[in-house]
Amino acid sequence: MIDRTELAEFLRQRRESLQPEDVGLPRGRRRRTSGLRREEIAVLCHMSTDYYARLEQQRGPHPSEQMIASIAQGLHLSLDERDHLFRLAGHSPPARGAVSEHISPGLLRILDRLHDTPAEIVTELGETLRQTPLGTALTGDTTRFTGPARSIGYRWFTDPAERELYAPEDHPFLGRMFVSGLREVATRRGPDSRAAQYTTLLLADCAEFRTLWNTREIGVRPREVKRFRHPEVGPMELNCQTLLDPDQSHLLLVYTATPGSESYEKLQLLSVVGAASGSGL
Repeated sequence: MIDRTELAEFLRQRRESLQPEDVGLPRGRRRRTSGLRREEIAVLCHMSTDYYARLEQQRGPHPSEQMIASIAQGLHLSLDERDHLFRLAGHSPPARGAVSEHISPGLLRILDRLHDTPAEIVTELGETLRQTPLGTALTGDTTRFTGPARSIGYRWFTDPAERELYAPEDHPFLGRMFVSGLREVATRRGPDSRAAQYTTLLLADCAEFRTLWNTREIGVRPREVKRFRHPEVGPMELNCQTLLDPDQSHLLLVYTATPGSESYEKLQLLSVVGAASGSGL
């Protein structure tokens, strides 16, 4: 059963404890609100202000598990706080660990501060959970995919468009890297894991994947420099730095270019292109 009173109070207190800078929002000079406004939280939770407001007012529909998960992420809750929120809403908390898609508050705080850098948070299977605006401008909105196609390794072998973003001379290496990575995750997580399911699908549908899989190659790690072919700004060489959340097996990938290089200039241009695209121009 949903506990509307405690749910409303928990949401309100968590909202008021957050400051704009905690979630990557600017603080206006005339701001008088204690914590975040309801409309700001609603945007972060991907829902209407009215829907969120009704929850804090102890009314409205019984929120679904998907809605509660979105609220937990928008409020930057810890795993313990997320689980508490689920129980208040009358749901069983999701599983923790590698199968969880709840991003830790610390990793989110870092991502929220990367306004001028392409960055993304992905699972161990390369499923994008969150991107910065410049990250979206670089690779497109990779959070839009559903099912197995959420994994970049799966798309590499099933969607020809996925390869267009990368230098052709790197394609053989990237194929080996994705197969090696999938084999490691499938072995670590077991036969009932998503990695094992993706492997079964690819073995049945893709001859290239079968050939690479049968080499049993392990330990092919990503190169520090990734070569992109952006459709608007052209080729770029970007350094990729990785931060790991070991509890959730989530990776924060941050892409940078050497100052003064041609790729650095193109990255500045990409920020303009991305801003124009986001504004509908």
